[in-house]
Amino acid sequence: MVARFPAPSVPLSGLGVAMRDEGYAILEPESVAALAGMSIGGFDTLVPAWDDLPLDEYLKDGGRYRRRRHASFIAEDGQLRLVPHRRHWQPLDYNALHGGMDRWFAPITTDTLADPAWDKLVLGIANACSRQRPVPRWHVEAHQFRIDTTDGLGRPTPEGAHRDGVDFVAVLLLDRHNIKGGETRVFDADGPRGQRFTLEAPWSLMLMDDARVIHESTPIQPLDDAGGHRDTLVLTFREQAFLGDD
Repeated sequence: MVARFPAPSVPLSGLGVAMRDEGYAILEPESVAALAGMSIGGFDTLVPAWDDLPLDEYLKDGGRYRRRRHASFIAEDGQLRLVPHRRHWQPLDYNALHGGMDRWFAPITTDTLADPAWDKLVLGIANACSRQRPVPRWHVEAHQFRIDTTDGLGRPTPEGAHRDGVDFVAVLLLDRHNIKGGETRVFDADGPRGQRFTLEAPWSLMLMDDARVIHESTPIQPLDDAGGHRDTLVLTFREQAFLGDD
């Protein structure tokens, strides 16, 4: 029997305190919907897009277990503006496995970006970041991920425990289908304290102060021969330009 550790969620009203005291916070789907000014189930129109993600061709371990799309935006004055499709780049200091590479992932589709739920979700989280650190604009990168069990084992974070080199990171769980594993682990960046839990509810959110914590997700395995997958949306928020452009 595998031990299960429930996510230590906080109410929306406690988001600021949790970010201040812990460096991260977990919100349940109801709070995420309220953050975006949406009703429960309002994001579900976005979900089918995760069935149309191409393979990540940059995995250095040769794996076929990760599919993804990517897009970049400016969030400013309550508006979200798509910028021309660009590379995703991280320095080796933050990603020892895939850092230093110009990775050009397939763009997030126009149908996804045209869904009103998209802007509301991203801007809602951007506003939450601004309440922690008021800035004139956020440089936002969005990553749609599907980790599957094609190779028998899927690795959500093949680089291990890491920071992303931004100001804030938001991880939204969309789906856990027929898998075990995929446990989230968050640690103080400058100390021994850490916590482990599993994000399970669709559209639950983990928001992190990237300077204060490091994070990883453990590998996933299928529950049976039918295979399985784990779908997430990862959003990063950085004040000072996109990584690699400053």
